[in-house]
Amino acid sequence: MRRSPTAPTSPGATALKLWIVLARAFDAVDRHSRASIARFGLGTTEFGVLEVLYHKGELPVCEVQRRILVESSSTTYVVDKLCERGLVRRRPSSADRRVTLLALTPAGRRLIQQIFPPHAVAMRRAVGALPPREQGQAVRLLRALGKGATQRLQGKTELP
Repeated sequence: MRRSPTAPTSPGATALKLWIVLARAFDAVDRHSRASIARFGLGTTEFGVLEVLYHKGELPVCEVQRRILVESSSTTYVVDKLCERGLVRRRPSSADRRVTLLALTPAGRRLIQQIFPPHAVAMRRAVGALPPREQGQAVRLLRALGKGATQRLQGKTELP
């Protein structure tokens, strides 16, 4: 009987299975996040901008983009919407004219202060299938996986 290239005994089978399990786990947790955020009439990118500014303070647009992992054009559109709603403000950097800084307005701060606590509860519930110790292990393993994948993408390490 001939085995498929991804049969459990093949060297790449575990790696492919990890990728599938990781994608499915992310999807399941992400559905919790989207449902939590939608209750407040926000999309995930809008929430991401508000959340990063809430926790990190005023930041350059490029840093917000990097932290929330979205494309430049998407961020510009979302920031425009948040500015129109009076939740975020832009201002030019005094140190570098090429840089635009983003910050929460008082209304934006009030909104994120209202919605972040219940969102955090929803996220704790979403990952609650793992006890806290295993959550810590998962954080360490996934951080190592992410850093390693980034290094391989940048050509800093070779594939085994």
